[in-house]
Amino acid sequence: MKVSPQLSDLSGMPKKEPEINNLRLPAIEIKQGLEKRIYAFAIDGKQLTNIATISRIHRDEEGLVDGYQRPEVLAHVAEIRRYLESENPLLPNALVVAFDESVQFEQSPIGPNDADDYAQVGVLTIPVDGSILEEEKPGWIVDGQQRTAAIQESSLESFPISVVGFITKDVAEQRAQFILVNETKPLPRPLIDELLPGVNGALPKRLALRVLPTRLLERLNNDEDSPLRGKIRTQTMPDGIIAANSIIQGLKSSISDGSLYCYRDSETGDGDIEAMLDLLKSFWSAVRQVFLHEWGKPSRKSRLMHGTGIRSLLSLMDEIVGEDVDEYRENPQRFEESLRFIEPVCKWSNGKWVFGSGNNIHEKKWNDIQNLGNDRKLVTEVLVKRYREMLK
Repeated sequence: MKVSPQLSDLSGMPKKEPEINNLRLPAIEIKQGLEKRIYAFAIDGKQLTNIATISRIHRDEEGLVDGYQRPEVLAHVAEIRRYLESENPLLPNALVVAFDESVQFEQSPIGPNDADDYAQVGVLTIPVDGSILEEEKPGWIVDGQQRTAAIQESSLESFPISVVGFITKDVAEQRAQFILVNETKPLPRPLIDELLPGVNGALPKRLALRVLPTRLLERLNNDEDSPLRGKIRTQTMPDGIIAANSIIQGLKSSISDGSLYCYRDSETGDGDIEAMLDLLKSFWSAVRQVFLHEWGKPSRKSRLMHGTGIRSLLSLMDEIVGEDVDEYRENPQRFEESLRFIEPVCKWSNGKWVFGSGNNIHEKKWNDIQNLGNDRKLVTEVLVKRYREMLK
């Protein structure tokens, strides 16, 4: 019999097809809303990693965020393990797992399925293939990473756990659920901010307001034509020199009532990201050109890359642009003209800032400027005052 090349190894012997075993688990399907379904079931915790992976956040070859889970907190894992190996351990809280569409639920022909209209019993079928890569497993652990690790490392032969799963092909929904489940623990703010650009769906208002700024930040930090590329410190770019939150707060202000406002969709909270990026890249390119000697240095050597420098300059951008947003997008050299005029009063890496006027003048050494509200206000006032003098 002729063997298909795809099923042969180099020796010419037939290659075995991957053996896929279906794990069939009794489960309860619970309806939530019009379309959502969740599935409650039990499984041996030692077997969970056969069907689900812990997807840690990283960036793929194209620089995009992939995954959404934190590395295990080793001390906490060890603590859980000691508890599990003690007498009569109990883990009553369910783990949360997101499944892809290879997982299927089949309603049982018998059972109390007529008892109500929001739950039914049946069988959840999950494919198990030992030959696939970790990231190709049908499940992702959204909540319960540390408990899973502790069970795997424990000396117990088995430990049944309860799991709540949901099925989706949309990674954005998985990320949204991960944030919502973990947000009260709390998750590290940098991790949340790096995940938000890839999230769709309902979020708490305070998080929803950060989605558009974080999408802009991600592009500014990754686009090849961005002057800020690689300079913003995030969870996956720890070598950046600008604190991500400084950029986010400045962008939020500009979107709410500054130069980026005209590109914002007030109904959806989204906006014309490309137009916003055109303006931002033009402005920061001009900043780099005018303050070349202070550019790209850590805040201990230059307050230009410092939280106060970043946010005061974004406030100045709003002042410069005014209502001529499209003109500055099309003629970025106008930014440079304005920045050249304010350059003499800027003391990013040496000298002293001069604040106030008349009898209320006071000075502050450049490296005494802190990322505090009062210092940001003082620096912003100096920059804006100098720019307005140019207009007279």
